[in-house]
Amino acid sequence: MFAIHSLSGMESTVLLAMAFDRYVAICHPLRHATVLTLPRVTKIGMAAVVRGVALMAPLPVFIKLLPFCHSNILSHSYCLHQDVMKLACADIHVNVIYGLIVIISAIGLDSLLISFSYLLILKTVLGLTREAQAKAFGTCVSHVCAVFIFYVPFIGLSMVHRFSKQHDSLLPIIMANIYLLVPPVLNPIVYGVKTKEIRQRILRLFHVTIHTSDP
Repeated sequence: MFAIHSLSGMESTVLLAMAFDRYVAICHPLRHATVLTLPRVTKIGMAAVVRGVALMAPLPVFIKLLPFCHSNILSHSYCLHQDVMKLACADIHVNVIYGLIVIISAIGLDSLLISFSYLLILKTVLGLTREAQAKAFGTCVSHVCAVFIFYVPFIGLSMVHRFSKQHDSLLPIIMANIYLLVPPVLNPIVYGVKTKEIRQRILRLFHVTIHTSDP
């Protein structure tokens, strides 16, 4: 449970850092090399790891303090905090409140800052020529897709667990599996299609495979 949630927190921070990178590259292109230096990028990466670990570390501790005196069978295929805490036969208000704090301070804040960065990017792009606009949108499309792929299943899963009243519904299970599996499956495809070098290597690989399989 700690690994899954902490990695989600790290991914959200990385997406925010990528949004900042796009903002600097489009709105302040001449300062990009001086703003995003290698030491600064390293610090951002370390901050993402520390933030993910620090925010999610209390979750397993709070779960460990709860008594489980009835069923201990999870409805999901992995340990999700919302699913595990509902099995406890005690008051879980602390878990609920802390989970809400984590969602607001991490996912909510990151998505808000990403949206704000793209508003600034859009304001800058609208003042460019058609050719420059197409190039700028091409730079951002992969990141925008990655943001939607990550945040939409996460928000959907949180809403289902918070407001769903049907305990035997398959919807939370389906949403949980989508949240866990879909982003890592689609992200390589999204970035592979938009990255020229990766796209060329894949096409060459398929070209060689087809020719070697011919009689």
